[in-house]
Amino acid sequence: MLRISDDITVQDWELTESFTRASGPGGQNMNKVSSAVELRFEAARSPHLPGPVKTRLRRLAGRRWTADGAILIRAEETRSQQRNRELARERLVQMIRAALVAPKKRIPTRPSRASQRRRLDTKRRRGSVKALRGTVGGDD
Repeated sequence: MLRISDDITVQDWELTESFTRASGPGGQNMNKVSSAVELRFEAARSPHLPGPVKTRLRRLAGRRWTADGAILIRAEETRSQQRNRELARERLVQMIRAALVAPKKRIPTRPSRASQRRRLDTKRRRGSVKALRGTVGGDD
């Protein structure tokens, strides 16, 4: 069981782990030990996550979200299978916690009349300075 927050936990039946051989350095050991972990979380079927959280989680997961509504997280940083399992679970917890935070609603504002006037005055001044930069006519 993974504890996400005070009121949200992920049960063990929602998580599936599979182990494969990791790519990268590791010497002779890497050919024998399956230390890479692929953690699969059935996010769409999870009864513990509210609908809006699932929607935000889908956006955060990106390519890791599968067609059947699961999140795949792969961890192969260390040579220890147990440490890779912990890393994958930590990443999942961080992703779900990020999805729990609802984005603030944006309140559209309009610029004040004084700020509009200042902006246009500045534009006018810059335009007149640039207009004076033309070629200098000689006295023939």
